[in-house]
Amino acid sequence: MTGGPLVVIGDALLDIDVDGRADRCSPESAAPVVEVANRTFRPGGAGLAARLAATDHREVVLIGGFAADEAAGRLRGLLDRHVRVIALPLRGSTVCKQRVRAVGPWARANGHRKARKLRRPVLVTRMDSGTGRVGADPLPEEAHAVVAAAHAVLVSDYGRGIAAHPQIRALLRAHAAHVPVVWDPHPHGPVPIPGAALVTPGRAEALARLSGRLDEGPDLWKLAKGWAVDAIAVTLGSEGALVCLRASGKRLRIPVPAAVKAPDGCDTCGAGDRFAATAAALLGAGSAPESAVRRAVIAAAEFVGSGAVETFSESESALLPESAPTWDVRWA
Repeated sequence: MTGGPLVVIGDALLDIDVDGRADRCSPESAAPVVEVANRTFRPGGAGLAARLAATDHREVVLIGGFAADEAAGRLRGLLDRHVRVIALPLRGSTVCKQRVRAVGPWARANGHRKARKLRRPVLVTRMDSGTGRVGADPLPEEAHAVVAAAHAVLVSDYGRGIAAHPQIRALLRAHAAHVPVVWDPHPHGPVPIPGAALVTPGRAEALARLSGRLDEGPDLWKLAKGWAVDAIAVTLGSEGALVCLRASGKRLRIPVPAAVKAPDGCDTCGAGDRFAATAAALLGAGSAPESAVRRAVIAAAEFVGSGAVETFSESESALLPESAPTWDVRWA
């Protein structure tokens, strides 16, 4: 890629995976007891989007909120070797998303009392913590400079305030005519800025905005027109994406090619971030929206098939059996 940096603006989270075995249930209820074998940490939210973008782009800048707590220190440690960070004040604590996964006869997320042994860890439950939100603090001059020089901008909204920051929205509107802006929305976040090159909602996020079914009908075009954005690409997981181009009204489905489709049961965490980061880089390099989405669909599928976020995680192994805690958790 050529030109300036790829700039990611969004809510950076800390993702934690707690992995172990579930060979028995709790005596109090039909809930698995997970004997912890390993914990891994990785950037989440906009942090993951920036980290993924750094695998393709020579310079990535993340503008995000960071708290003054231990979790933020770990998050910065995971990011600083790969991404240039412009930190905004985060009011409250770092948001952490912790997945508890297990293998074994009780590692089943569908509520059955017994399950066959599975080769891959199964999600038992997820626990979220943290209160952090970005306020309306003034942006540093450094943020203004990197957006003005950007190759492309990805807004990775995880509903924690940064996408609603008035200065950020004004800055993006001022540069959207010459810097492609990709907007990855969140149900609790604001609408995209007018002039965004591409908006990438998931299926549920798109349906929440539409009055009818999610299909090739006119509703998606009306949404793109109402937002005044160039294109919308609704991500559909293993089904690919549904694209709508505002200027022409063209609507088409882009399937995942059979050659790169991941097997059932693969971890899909981060696939949406991989999709959005790829699309942003390609639009910044001059690709048309339809072409960028086609290649982003392939990149997301390859990402899932290659192990997804596992390759971006750092491990902190527990010593079993002496020091490992167990988790008595309800079904996901």
